[in-house]
Amino acid sequence: MSTNHASISTSRNVPVHDSADIIVVGGGPAGVAAAIGAVRRGKKVILIEHSGQLGGMGTLANVSVFMGVGNVTGIYRELIAEVMPEALPSTHQQGIWPQYSPFKVRHYLNQKLEKEGVQVYYHVSFVDSLMEGNRIIGIVAHTREGLRAFMGKAVIDCTGDAAVARAAGVPIRTGRDSDHMTQPMTLMFTMQDTGQPVKPYLPEDCYYYESVADLPQGRLLYWEVKEDRTLLVNMTRVKGNGARMEDINFAEKEALRQVFSVAHYLQRNGYANYIISHIPGQTGVRETNQIEGSYTLTENDLINSAVFDDVIAQSDYEIDIHSPDGGKTTDERRLGLYDIPYRCMLPKQIEGLLVAGRCISATHVAMSSMRVQATCYALGQAAGVAASIAIDEQQPLADISIAALHDNLQQQGVEFRRKPVS
Repeated sequence: MSTNHASISTSRNVPVHDSADIIVVGGGPAGVAAAIGAVRRGKKVILIEHSGQLGGMGTLANVSVFMGVGNVTGIYRELIAEVMPEALPSTHQQGIWPQYSPFKVRHYLNQKLEKEGVQVYYHVSFVDSLMEGNRIIGIVAHTREGLRAFMGKAVIDCTGDAAVARAAGVPIRTGRDSDHMTQPMTLMFTMQDTGQPVKPYLPEDCYYYESVADLPQGRLLYWEVKEDRTLLVNMTRVKGNGARMEDINFAEKEALRQVFSVAHYLQRNGYANYIISHIPGQTGVRETNQIEGSYTLTENDLINSAVFDDVIAQSDYEIDIHSPDGGKTTDERRLGLYDIPYRCMLPKQIEGLLVAGRCISATHVAMSSMRVQATCYALGQAAGVAASIAIDEQQPLADISIAALHDNLQQQGVEFRRKPVS
């Protein structure tokens, strides 16, 4: 081992624990859909997830509402049909905004991937990318049994932070071009109607919010489920980048202080019978890193309802930028339907790697729209299918037939509101 003032270099032998056709890193919406998309094409798939549950921020951080994307299709539509059939639209072209139980979705995804034949490894955290020249051949991860390697013919980065891509040498961008600041973090929580007045609770290190203007977002933002009298509250806001240790360390403490403070405000203003019923184990992160890909989705693409021959997902979810400065503003702009091209998932310089989910190649503004869960399911499914085609055709991921990709997505139930040009 050699050391200098800035770094430590180590060398050690790491056992290969398992191998597969495709390694998916990250078990959020993109990772789940990527794994299903690939295994349905006959591929052996390994999915590694750093936590003990699948679903990403939707289950881990209680972001238990699907924002409307205007195209309920593919694996996302399957989830709606099987978990919340009452919310299923009659056609894939109708937008929906359903709330859901993060506990039910967590259980559903466990069962779903087991039935599909995906090998899921929980509590396994990505450490490094294994490379042969400019090609990724697997990853090293930290497990309960120490460091282990997982080898694959293709790797799909669904970490949300582009961790695999960054370790492989892919150029990364962060936040706004002007100052690299990212959207703030939020700890969502649930309150429950007890049927009788409760004693408001405010720890001494928390905040007394006198008015709506005092609240972290300067607004009320919650969803009320009439049947079981619950509130899903999205009203905290913490400035910082969730991929940085110091920022997330601060956010976990500050966001919890805000949860108790917001709940106290609500108990004094219209929700006297409500008590906090669930605070998730981690704060939700909206934005961290974006890869530099073969194509970068831009604000102009969204505003102009861009059409691409290699479309893999479509959305009309609004531009939705929570102030990176930590202020109480939100930039919200409605959009028409736009395409997201396959090239946004193709990282520069590296072979054998696709990136799916919120860390695809997109600008800060474009990412604010494409980051939501339903779109991530669509991106992941396309990535899993594309990687499978590349393996079958023995071609680089950049050279696969887009017509074949569209045909295979259609076979898996994916429909586009506006048909692909190809």
